[in-house]
Amino acid sequence: MSSIAKNRILYIGGIVIFPDKNHDLMNKYFLIFAVLGFFAFGCVSTDKKTDESETLRNYLDFSQRDDQFTGGVKMIPISTEKGEFKVWTKRVGNNPKIKVLLLHGGPGMTHEIYESFDGYFPSEGIEYIYYDQLGSYYSDQPEGDELWTTERFVEEVEQVRQALNLDKDNFYLFGQSWGGILAIEYALKYQNNLKGLIISNMMASIPEYNSYAQEVLGPKLPPAVFSEIQEIEANQDFENPRYEELLMEHHYTEHVLRMPLEEWPENINRAFKHLNPKVYVHMQGYSEFGITGNATLKEWDRKADLPKITVPTLVIGAEHDTMDPKHMEWMSTQVKNGHYLYCPNGSHLSQYDDQKTFFKGLIQFVKDVDKGTI
Repeated sequence: MSSIAKNRILYIGGIVIFPDKNHDLMNKYFLIFAVLGFFAFGCVSTDKKTDESETLRNYLDFSQRDDQFTGGVKMIPISTEKGEFKVWTKRVGNNPKIKVLLLHGGPGMTHEIYESFDGYFPSEGIEYIYYDQLGSYYSDQPEGDELWTTERFVEEVEQVRQALNLDKDNFYLFGQSWGGILAIEYALKYQNNLKGLIISNMMASIPEYNSYAQEVLGPKLPPAVFSEIQEIEANQDFENPRYEELLMEHHYTEHVLRMPLEEWPENINRAFKHLNPKVYVHMQGYSEFGITGNATLKEWDRKADLPKITVPTLVIGAEHDTMDPKHMEWMSTQVKNGHYLYCPNGSHLSQYDDQKTFFKGLIQFVKDVDKGTI
């Protein structure tokens, strides 16, 4: 330890020492305050680190969970009119106050489109649950079309909620695209079970979505490309490889995920490979410019019912989405406690192409609801 003498005052390790007898009492006080201050700051720092370590340890602790053996995976039995089937779920983390159930799109897509949540939710202590709906890749895939109705999917979500012990004190429901439709329908029937609702990249009206796709998005394509797509759709030649080629090159990279195809994340490509086309076509149809034909979602419209949703709700829209961002902003004004998150650089999968905006807003909403500030 070095000392520097200046004007008969010594600075030793940042402590002021007066080197004469007249200042002995003052020296004692300085030393006492310095020691107390050191321990006070040390205790605050140590306590903070201990609290953070404890929180992290609890978040990662599976020892008291019934899914420890499978690392969070649980196959949940679902009762239906055709018998009992099982759906795949996987819990990540522990948080008794915040549990987010993720509803994927499609219908017939998989939870894999949400793997980017792993990069954001754990560091915020948010528990979240991956879930493949019945008919999707990791869950049972019954034959026939009888089960592919919005009403039955709502009851499925309710059975999943009960199995995972989610309730109004911790249950956040996140739905994107078709998952947004399902989240709206669930909230209209079971919102008393919810703590918060997130509707991401989904309009409240399929007819209005059809108009937006055909009148706004389609004409943005090169005229020759849009004309060829329309011709294929008019001929119902949806199995033509050229149809997928045109969509992937000109539409998907602009409005689904704004990245060159060769840069798409591996999990997104994996999710597309795992898509169940039987469920998708039955409910959504073949066309990517609106829902057409006999698809069961063709006339779905819940605009008039949005004011019935009173639970805190976040609506997420993106500038380049397949869905109209203005419509989604309007939706946030129709629910009783609505909030809007706009992703200026995002498209349909804005959790990837406007990731920072998406997760910052989503996490803030979840925490604000938990604090009771909204």
